[in-house]
Amino acid sequence: MTLDGVVAPVVKPHASSSSHPMLSLVGRRLALGVVTLVAVSIVIFAATEVLPGNAAYAVLGQHATASRVKALEAQLHLNRPVVVQYWDWISGVAKGKLGTSFANGETVSSLVVPRIANSAVLVLLAGVIGTLIGCALGILAAVRRDGWFDNAMSVAALAITALPEFVVAIVLVMVFSALVLHILPGTSFVPPGQSPWAHPSLLVLPVATLVIVIVPYIFRMMRAAMIEALESDYVEMATLKGAPRWRVVLVHALPISIAPTIQVIGLNILYLAGGIVVVEYVFAYPGMGAGLVDAVSARDIPTIQFITLLLAAFYVFMNILTDVVALMASPRRRLPRS
Repeated sequence: MTLDGVVAPVVKPHASSSSHPMLSLVGRRLALGVVTLVAVSIVIFAATEVLPGNAAYAVLGQHATASRVKALEAQLHLNRPVVVQYWDWISGVAKGKLGTSFANGETVSSLVVPRIANSAVLVLLAGVIGTLIGCALGILAAVRRDGWFDNAMSVAALAITALPEFVVAIVLVMVFSALVLHILPGTSFVPPGQSPWAHPSLLVLPVATLVIVIVPYIFRMMRAAMIEALESDYVEMATLKGAPRWRVVLVHALPISIAPTIQVIGLNILYLAGGIVVVEYVFAYPGMGAGLVDAVSARDIPTIQFITLLLAAFYVFMNILTDVVALMASPRRRLPRS
């Protein structure tokens, strides 16, 4: 009210798009992601430049003459200034021109894209199956807290987390391929030009290895979050009102516990993208990780640079996606501020 008795209208602030937590999060993360990728691209390029040896020598062999090495360096533009080489590379990647492999003269895209598709199959299957199994086991263990199932699963999860990926892979090969059952192939070599989906038996052991490795982490997070949710006042009130046990667990407790578990699921998917190298090597699976190892051995710089940059971009994307999904799973946080 003003001094002359006239009531001033009350103006309510409108929620702008900048105050919306989800839009703000996505905008900030995208900006930081672009900056991160630029910084990572500089680090990747600098790291490949300081690799021991010379790319021209790696292509021609140790007995190549100096004149041939010099001619190949000029052909591959290795004699240009480092800044010019970096700009040519990063601008070409932005335009979809990934360059030519130093190892065999083929385009990087023709070498890497099939391997990316093969690795994506492993990551997709292991991520989906591992998430479902880990969440289901975590819910059951929380519901039967301190029972024999909870204790057995907790001990097993702790034991598996201490095992490296190659140990799990070798044990599976020994049990299902070499010594005991002989029902699955010990290697997973997919013929060139064919899809992994055409050979489902080749995917069983690699996917099983990755699932076994990531399930304990998802299980432990889901169990802890579910126990905390079941002890909350909100869930206890639903129980006192006579809600069925299954409804209390799935409708009331699960939505509360899913947000922190999403973060762990995202971290495990990121691990699959990076840790898949060992599994692909053990099973001779023609994926992106094995391609990176071969490129490093042959000092195929364009292939190394693109695969590494692609992994970094995947890390940035998954971090953004995980944060957005976790925010959507939290009703209080996804609402715009007034």
